[in-house]
Amino acid sequence: MALITRDLASFLWKKIVPVFKNTTTRRLLIGVGFFVIVTAILSMKFLPERIDINVGQPFAQKSPIFANRTVEFEDKTKTAEARRRAAEAVGKVHEEDPGAFDATIADINNFMNKLKAVSGNEELTPEAKVTQLKHDIPFILPEGVYSSLAKYESQTIQGIDIKTREIVRAAYNKGIPEENIDQIKSSILEQDVVAVNLPEDARTFMGALIDYTLRPNFIYNAEETLKKKQEAMDKVAPVTVVVQNNEKIISQGDIVTTEHIQKLEALGLLKAPVPVSTVLGIAMLVIIAMVVMMVYLYQNHIDIYLNEKFLLLIAIIVISELLLAKTVMAIQTGFGWADMLGYMIPVAAASMLLAILLDTRMALLATAVMSGLIGVITGSELRFAFVGMISGLVAVYCVSRLSQRSDMAKAGLVYVSSANILAIISIELVTRGVDSTSMAIGVLFGLLNGIFSAILTIGVLPYLESAFGITSSVKLLELANPGQPLLKQLLLEAPGTYNHSILVGNLAEAAADAVGGDSLLVRVGSYYHDIGKLRRPYFFIENQLSSENPHSKLTPNLSTLIITSHTKDGAEIACEHKLPKMVIDIIEQHHGTSLVSFFFHRALENENNEKTVNENDFRYEGPKPQTKEAALVMMADSVEAAVRALQKPTPGRIEGLVRKVIKEKLHDGQLDECDLTFKDLDIIAVAFVRVLSGIFHTRVEYPEIVIKEIERRKARDASFRKQSSGKSAGEQQDT
Repeated sequence: MALITRDLASFLWKKIVPVFKNTTTRRLLIGVGFFVIVTAILSMKFLPERIDINVGQPFAQKSPIFANRTVEFEDKTKTAEARRRAAEAVGKVHEEDPGAFDATIADINNFMNKLKAVSGNEELTPEAKVTQLKHDIPFILPEGVYSSLAKYESQTIQGIDIKTREIVRAAYNKGIPEENIDQIKSSILEQDVVAVNLPEDARTFMGALIDYTLRPNFIYNAEETLKKKQEAMDKVAPVTVVVQNNEKIISQGDIVTTEHIQKLEALGLLKAPVPVSTVLGIAMLVIIAMVVMMVYLYQNHIDIYLNEKFLLLIAIIVISELLLAKTVMAIQTGFGWADMLGYMIPVAAASMLLAILLDTRMALLATAVMSGLIGVITGSELRFAFVGMISGLVAVYCVSRLSQRSDMAKAGLVYVSSANILAIISIELVTRGVDSTSMAIGVLFGLLNGIFSAILTIGVLPYLESAFGITSSVKLLELANPGQPLLKQLLLEAPGTYNHSILVGNLAEAAADAVGGDSLLVRVGSYYHDIGKLRRPYFFIENQLSSENPHSKLTPNLSTLIITSHTKDGAEIACEHKLPKMVIDIIEQHHGTSLVSFFFHRALENENNEKTVNENDFRYEGPKPQTKEAALVMMADSVEAAVRALQKPTPGRIEGLVRKVIKEKLHDGQLDECDLTFKDLDIIAVAFVRVLSGIFHTRVEYPEIVIKEIERRKARDASFRKQSSGKSAGEQQDT
């Protein structure tokens, strides 16, 4: 048994583990987990107190239940009763049949003509007349009535005809509804026919004839009647009930009524299972939100879409935001402002985190999605969703270009708070009018929301950066601080390299702004790109304070090895100081596989046979720049070094040298693996020239006569000020 269990476990391990190593499977699991958790958050209500009671049972809880806020709700029972009465008041709708009377009279004429024909036919015997009448009259009459009809003279038959018509006409003038036809016939037979002054057999015939031929002239229209009833019901306004804050709902011993149940439901204090339809609707809403997000990421940010770590980060931030919203809405207080707590939901915190860690445009879409879901959490309170969206959008805009860490605090404390206050005031004016209390509470909640969002963002950001290995703009700002230990060490041990790195940073940052690169990453990468020179700083010309060059005593191959090793050394130092990977990549790639031309040509001069000198031995190990930012640092590094060595750097000579350096890098294939275009290279050259022209501008040389005149005027002005101060002191002494 143990062997079978071990084999089964081994089989499952071999089959299941590879599945989870697949990135598509992991993304799918993240999506399923996000769907389940968000649907559960939106579907479950977890207020701290819920009451389970039934109608007709005494309330057993010792402490009475009071309303925790003012709420207005529809009394569905009373509303239904009022609408029922309105529907009952609507009469039945009939359609008049204008041909009913004529058809009835035609039938009566037909039967009367047959009666006249039979009774007036003297060729027939009485028995034959009776037989003929039974054949002609479709309704059954007593046997004696047939004999009487056969004997009636034409005057009597004429009387029957006239009286029958009168009774029928009177009935039609009153109207004969379809549903009342039987009652009307009975009334005619019992009242109108009995009152006719004719023989009894004649009255019997009249009654049978009317009963057979009479038809309704008002036909019941069920569809139109139902429509009228529905219109009457729709006109009835819902019967609303207002429960005031701190109003007693029910106490121990009270018999639970439907009214108690409705009040507790409106206050959210009654235990009730979530309807399946509600859960289904929420699940569909979550799926729609997920599809929108994933389609956007697939079309615009494929790097985020394919990275399960980034997807997990988005899921964690959104779920945490929804849990915060649920927690805020679960707070119960006895104060009147409890219904405004939704203004405290910190949507801006999640928006800022997504914008700083991932992307601003994606953060805008996520803000809209979160605001919609918060509207569901707050019970379709669109005011809370609206304020959340406004604060989130403002927050994303404020942190889209951080220049210093304090910008995050400013975004929350100033901009988000201001946006919240303005949005809340506008909503309160629309919904409640000028209410000073609501305005004051709204302003306070808006301010607290901004403060809470800033604190939450600043506090959580470092942990998310560390956990997901993301280098945010805030982290880069910290690395750009000159007080960083590594930059301090570079300044003290390799001051020439430090100053060179600062200039490279200025050049690369200007070029990045011009071509749409990450200017902050470029600046930081420039500051650290030569930290590998800390291992052997005096082997690099910018750090050599004396005229003695250590390379004069070394072979070209050894000198090349020392020079090219600074990229590898820099990467090792960066790893030791835990610099971000994107900065380490710039350190490794900022020379690509460039040729150390000085020592290569020196080696050629020393060797009689050029074939013995291998060019690859004098190149950097690489790799070539893989990103736009690494390529910018490479070109800025080469351009700064070249221009620094330029004699009399006029603007024209600077531009020529800049374009020459960029052209050499292009022809050497160093830019083959990055996404720069020829147009970008021209823009970069212009940016480099603009910065370098400002650094190496020529200064005006004043003539000697002008210098002497300036010194003479300075001496005269000093003498005048001295005399003025002495005169003032004398006047004060006389006083």
